[in-house]
Amino acid sequence: MARLDTVPSQGRRSKLRCAVYTRKSSEEGLEQSFNSLHAQRDACEAFVASQLHEGWRLLPAAYDDGGLSGGSMERPALKRLLEDVRSGLVDIVVVYKVDRLTRSLADFAKLTELFDAHGTSFVSVTQAFNTSTSMGRLTLNVLLSFAQFEREVAGERIRDKIALSKRRGMWMGGLPPLGYDGVDRKLVINEAEAATVNLIFRCYLEIGSIATLKLSLDADGIVSKRRRFSDGREMGGTSLSRGALYQILRNRLYRGEIEHRGEVHQGEHKAIISEKLWNDVQARLANQSHRPRGSRSRAASAPLAGLLYDSYGNRMSPTHAIKSGRRYYYYTSAPLVRGAADGKGIRVPAADLEQMVVTSIADHLADPQWLAEIAGATELPQLTLIISSAQLLSRSIGEMSELKWQLKTCQQFIERIEIGQNSVTLAINRAALAEALESAEPDCIVSIADGEEPIEVDVPIRLQRSGKQVRLILGEVSSRTRSPDATLVQLVRDGHRWFDDLHTGKAATIAAIAKRDRQQVSHVSRNLSLAFLAPDITEMILTGRQPITLTPERLKAARPLPLDWNHQRTLLLD
Repeated sequence: MARLDTVPSQGRRSKLRCAVYTRKSSEEGLEQSFNSLHAQRDACEAFVASQLHEGWRLLPAAYDDGGLSGGSMERPALKRLLEDVRSGLVDIVVVYKVDRLTRSLADFAKLTELFDAHGTSFVSVTQAFNTSTSMGRLTLNVLLSFAQFEREVAGERIRDKIALSKRRGMWMGGLPPLGYDGVDRKLVINEAEAATVNLIFRCYLEIGSIATLKLSLDADGIVSKRRRFSDGREMGGTSLSRGALYQILRNRLYRGEIEHRGEVHQGEHKAIISEKLWNDVQARLANQSHRPRGSRSRAASAPLAGLLYDSYGNRMSPTHAIKSGRRYYYYTSAPLVRGAADGKGIRVPAADLEQMVVTSIADHLADPQWLAEIAGATELPQLTLIISSAQLLSRSIGEMSELKWQLKTCQQFIERIEIGQNSVTLAINRAALAEALESAEPDCIVSIADGEEPIEVDVPIRLQRSGKQVRLILGEVSSRTRSPDATLVQLVRDGHRWFDDLHTGKAATIAAIAKRDRQQVSHVSRNLSLAFLAPDITEMILTGRQPITLTPERLKAARPLPLDWNHQRTLLLD
């Protein structure tokens, strides 16, 4: 037997508590009623019984690790054993052979230190040597060296076998990916799941963003592969994460190939994805990976995602397209994203729709007639409070500097947005709107007519096609008047004022104007062209009748404007 220390004699300790540890590297045969772990335990227990006269007593606790390698210390039973050693509950650790405890010299050194620190002895029942002598310690180290060598050689053989098998295109087992089933150690196409894989590839090619792809797939109820194990456990059937989607799009198994250590080999299994679709998706993924650092994905800035539906009841998801190096964002019906054959659905520019929603909400909140309608039979003092709060909220929305903050405010009470060919219907939650009005004026308690159904606001629109582009144009709303956009008005006024200063000699140079008004020289220079803005566009801006698509951002981006008024109308109104 092998001992780390001389085993204490009965004279020094009346009873020596013995813990038996067993281990088997593979799970093969563990299901049998009598397996290798039982055989090891029987041998160890018999040895402990033979030392009864020395005061050895077997502890009832079982420390058995089945199907775990001796090259790692991450073994549940071993961890419990070491914890009991630290707690002073074990005097002797008994194993069948040294390599059952560990096959690593480094790990054995740690165990030796731990056993020494707690006065615990170590016994191997089939290897007769005593580690209290130098020769015994040498023998133990030689045995452990051979054990480690054996483990490393076995590992090399396994790795070589895997490499050779993969070069032959063989699938080496594990969990089959979505789209395949494992049958007789081979990958066989699961037709239903293969259709899902094709859908994922096609949708990504259309959308171009994994984050947005996830939103679309979640909306359509696409989930991960469902798995049932022999022990009855079930896994999968959950929403696909962005990481999982990326792995699917990069997985060469879907091309009928096997990848190993950077090398690609033709597989024995059939491909799910065509070569053209695969190449197109990989090119798009490569293009996405070169996105400028710090840029944000559209999914993070698509505030209406989850609220939008078309007139067919299809959910609409954020998508984008790149043309001439510029990225254009849209909200697109699910069938169009999937490339469905019937093609039912709609695609609208995201910026147009988002601005339209904000403008429509602000206009309605500023309209006393509409507020009276939704308030129902409300006493005049209460109606006055509602109108006051709503108009305050409307002004607050209009004064916000960024569209995303305006939308965030409106989202508090919008339940659903349905887009038809001629109108957009906003469904507003009554209770949420009342809460928003109370927040706008804290001293006010707002009461809106009760009802289960949301308040519906119909906004007339028209979809105008310009070349290949589709623009969403807000229709006339007869009962409401829109206030001029203060930022647009200021831009036009500055253009006229600065041109007049140069023309009359009040300012000698553009740089002098920039210094006087604390503006960038480039801003003043570009803004001067607004002095020559078409008269009809100028009138629209000053009276607040400009199209919903003519935002301050669009006007700034168009500067310096061409002198041709028709060209200006194309740039700003189409």
